[in-house]
Formats: sequence, structure tokens, C-alpha cells
Amino acid sequence: MPDYTADELMTVVAARQLADRTVCFVGIGLPSAAANLARLTHAPNIVLIYESGTIGSRPEVLPLSIGDGELAESALTVVSVPEMFRYWLQGGRIDVGFLAAAQIDRYGNINTTVIGDYDKPSVRLPGAGGASEIATSAGEVFVIARQSARSFVDRIDFTTSLGHAEGGSSRDRYHAPGGGPTRVITDLGMLTPDPVTRELTLTSIHPGVSVEQAKAATGWKLRVADALAVTRPPSAAELSALRALEARTARAHAEAAE
Repeated sequence: MPDYTADELMTVVAARQLADRTVCFVGIGLPSAAANLARLTHAPNIVLIYESGTIGSRPEVLPLSIGDGELAESALTVVSVPEMFRYWLQGGRIDVGFLAAAQIDRYGNINTTVIGDYDKPSVRLPGAGGASEIATSAGEVFVIARQSARSFVDRIDFTTSLGHAEGGSSRDRYHAPGGGPTRVITDLGMLTPDPVTRELTLTSIHPGVSVEQAKAATGWKLRVADALAVTRPPSAAELSALRALEARTARAHAEAAE
């Protein structure tokens, strides 16, 4: 049996996608865990930006929200939210936007708004926040999400954040300046868009996961790369850094709740 969990492997793989000195606009939750793990391991000079206007945040613990004081206290500087979006994001100064998804379709379009009918949803989700703008304007977008047929669906219930629209060159019709999703990291493997159709294709699978499992956890007929790679397991250093970060976070949040 592996000495790591599926979530740990997913977070490590997601962190590996971020190169040093990347300017990354980070979402709360799984994206933040992956981005900060990258900072603590192979990418010490990564520039983490959060929606609240913090630039160059280096939190000791993972934030609960974009308003967490840890982000501002550890940042190189803090700017206004309008400046963050207009100058930094829409100005083309963000290399990677790192997002999560409640639902995602075969072309990387994301739903974080509602499950079911918009007016009478079965579940009302947190909403867009800045994700719509990040998905539109970031140089490229990474998505991290646990893979299941409920979350990887043939048709999302609401388009919160634009991916590759209806596939092919259809994103161009929306005049979105960013490159859209380039990789989707899950607890089963990694998917990347086909260079022509832009349909998400399984290009890497995690150890112990079968192609049949990945297909069963996908709400459309999943395409599989001819040269399917197998994910390199987490190293001892990666696991140690991640577990220490999560332990610090748990202690800090427990103390704050007392």
C-alpha cells in the first residue's frame, strides 16, 4: 500500500505544475494548498497573488478565505481589488490562474454557482468570486478537482468560468485574452486539452488507478492518450512539506476557534 493518500498525491502533482518565479493567481482551498506546497519545495520564488489584493504572500498556514490576515501580513505588498483585477489580471501580468471546480465539462468550462436549475437549485455553491475573470484573462489556467461522474459532467449546470467554450477555436468568439485551461489535476490522474479539439484527454494516470476507473469517474466518453504516462509518486520531501503545512494549519485554526 502507498504511504500517501489520493488527496496528497493530487496536491503534490498539482504543485509540480508550477515553475519557480511563476506569477500565480491562487484560489482558496485545494489550489492554495498546491501553490503553497510548490513555494515550500521546488519553487521558492513563486509569486502568489490572492483576490483580496495581496501580492507575494508567503503564509505559514493555509488561509480559510481571501480575507485571512495571514495573506496580508506575509505579502510583499497589498493593492486594491480594482487594481488587482484591472492592472494585474486584465493587464496580462498573471502567468497562471489556479482554480477549483464543483463541476467541469469536457472543454474545461467550470461551474461553481449552482447544481440544478439556477432559479431552484438543489445546491447553491459559493459562486464565482474572481474565478470568471481569472479564467478569462490569466495566461493559462490550472484546475484541481476530485474526479467523479458528478463533478466531471457532460454538460455543466451553469457556466461560471469559461474554459474552451464548445471546443476547437470557439473560445475566440468570447474575446477572452487568456489561454484557458491547460491541465486538470485530479485524484486519479491529469487531463490536458487536445491541441485541436480542446477536449480534455487523460494524459497521465496515478499509480494504482486503472483507465477503467478514470472512465467510470467521468460523465462523458473520456479520451485517453496513446502514450499514457504514469504519475511519479510523491517524494519523502514533498510529503513532509505538505504534512507539516497541513499540521500547522490545523493547529492555527483550532487555536483561533478557542
